[in-house]
Amino acid sequence: MPRWTACIVQRLRWSSAVSQALLLSALTFCVVLPLCGHRLLYSYFFIRSMYLDSMSDQALQKSLRQGQDDLHFWQKVSAEPAMFKNISLNPDLLVTIVTARRNEGRDFHYLLQVMRQLSVILHSCGGQRCAEVLVCDVESGPQENQDSSLLEAHFKVIRRSPEEQLRSWEKINTFEREKRDYVFCLRKGWNLLKPRNIVVLEDDALPTPDFFSVVTNLLSRRFARYTLYVKLYHPERLQRYWNPEPYRLLEWVGLGLVLATVLLLNPCRFTFTLSWAHLLFFTLYFMAVTELLGRHYLLEVRRLLPQFYAVSPATECCTPAMLFPGDSSLRVAEYLDASFCTKGNAKDTVLYQLMKKLPGERAHSVEPNLVTHIGAFSSVRPNPSRPKLL
Repeated sequence: MPRWTACIVQRLRWSSAVSQALLLSALTFCVVLPLCGHRLLYSYFFIRSMYLDSMSDQALQKSLRQGQDDLHFWQKVSAEPAMFKNISLNPDLLVTIVTARRNEGRDFHYLLQVMRQLSVILHSCGGQRCAEVLVCDVESGPQENQDSSLLEAHFKVIRRSPEEQLRSWEKINTFEREKRDYVFCLRKGWNLLKPRNIVVLEDDALPTPDFFSVVTNLLSRRFARYTLYVKLYHPERLQRYWNPEPYRLLEWVGLGLVLATVLLLNPCRFTFTLSWAHLLFFTLYFMAVTELLGRHYLLEVRRLLPQFYAVSPATECCTPAMLFPGDSSLRVAEYLDASFCTKGNAKDTVLYQLMKKLPGERAHSVEPNLVTHIGAFSSVRPNPSRPKLL
């Protein structure tokens, strides 16, 4: 074949590949992804102005109905024999729920929702109870926490003694108060039962159905012997690849590279070949697709098996659900006691900064989340008149 003919053929092939790449990109990012993602809450294509208000209202109504249903459930069974009040010493796992009375959103009964879910999944470990459960009521105001009082028929509820109330009664900011309450619950649970491992849930952290099977799997992994804590929740809106967490960037590039390689090895790949240029294009293409559509939805695939849950270095925000292997809860309590919390330096930030400074200490996060944060109304922070999902 003459040289000029070969050049023309090569140029046509290149032109065809470029045209196909441009057409594919236009269809994907201008048609397919907007159609698929405009209702997905954590997608870049989510149309906030059109759907956020209605989705937020629907979520609030659903949570309100669930809260009322669970209130009626616990009222109905209050006279029945205690379910989980008899607890044993040295359990493999203790779950402590930290709760306080809410001035706003009381009708949602977040604590009752969480305890109803726990009462169901505590039986998911075969013939034995998955964990012992304590409700730690840190309400210090003149009015009682009615939800925790309702649960006393079936769960052990711990509170500060009058002497402890007096010692803790001083004018401090909300963030320091929240930290001290957390430390109190950590120490009280440990001193009472001497558990091998502790999970601390805030009262609006609703466990997933596979919660205990995943926690058991996490504790069986080698890293659990050397970690200070494992975060079981990270806000979905912060789970994107475009994030300062280095491991996510590696995951992002690796995913794009694997998907690009698989596609180019497929015989039905049009005019694309396994060349560096085409590999680079499809790597960037798949990276863009997964980021724009939402990493959160990709993570949901990992729920197929407990072994699929990913463990990575801990992120800074937040602490609705924390796993403390071994006696690490005591070290965490000591670290928190040595720090004073303020706005912008809450207990999650303090823990994250301490973990980075202290030699030999490590902390981890698990993905996807093992709890759903159902609390639209906070018990310690100002609340908007109309809470939104984002």
